Amino acid sequence: LGQEVTLVEKRDDGRFNLETSAGTRFITKTIFIAAGVGSFQPRTIKVDGIEQFEGSQLFYRVREPENFHGKNLVICGGGDSALDWVLNFVGKAESVVLLHRREDFRAAPASVAKMKALCDEYEMQLIIGQVTGFESRDDRLTEIKVTGQDGVTRRVPLDVLLVFFGLSPKLGPIAEWGLDIERKQLKVVNTEKFETNVPGIFAVGDINTYPGKKKLILSGFHEAALAAFGAAPYIFPDKKIHMQYTTTSPKLHKILGVETPVFD
Repeated sequence: LGQEVTLVEKRDDGRFNLETSAGTRFITKTIFIAAGVGSFQPRTIKVDGIEQFEGSQLFYRVREPENFHGKNLVICGGGDSALDWVLNFVGKAESVVLLHRREDFRAAPASVAKMKALCDEYEMQLIIGQVTGFESRDDRLTEIKVTGQDGVTRRVPLDVLLVFFGLSPKLGPIAEWGLDIERKQLKVVNTEKFETNVPGIFAVGDINTYPGKKKLILSGFHEAALAAFGAAPYIFPDKKIHMQYTTTSPKLHKILGVETPVFD
């Protein structure tokens, strides 16, 4: 958990090398990809060069709030995440500026009302506009340039920039594994076993696409079951796989820890 598969490569013996973002490595005969619509990643701020400060002064999530106490904060966004952190940091940070591109917010009305009340009390500041540039000194972000609806660009000094523009699904490393992709989904060779164009790699659920595809949980279970049967020959090449049912199979009853019913 808390890891992302970053590398998949085919071995000479037909198996796969896998490596995760945490450096964990696996060797496996088959791979099942059930990644939904992809990995959700934060939408980033679109200002050339500002990405150099990511992780030091530019953040898209808050892991340790106390690290921002006593700092001059600019928080970008108009949703619940932005408003929640604004309300959290007022009184803890040296200063808090909320920057949003328009006057309408997507956050809870109570949070918006509280934010505006804090502005009226001069506890924080709300600026309507968008970040269009920045200034730095000694490799440190010192201020951002904000262009308002009036077309005027203003300079806003800061220590930290927190950006909450929502999340966007992306395939991420999956796109680099040599799989056939159509509209950010993995194409399966057939619907008999839901195998991709790479033998041994199967795709089930919302991540795959094929004629007649229906994005239903029920369909996902169906695809996974057929893919499991399709993967069995890779795992047990000399073993015949028999169909068994939980209603009648003593073997499955033993695995499940239930008694086999006796019918008169």
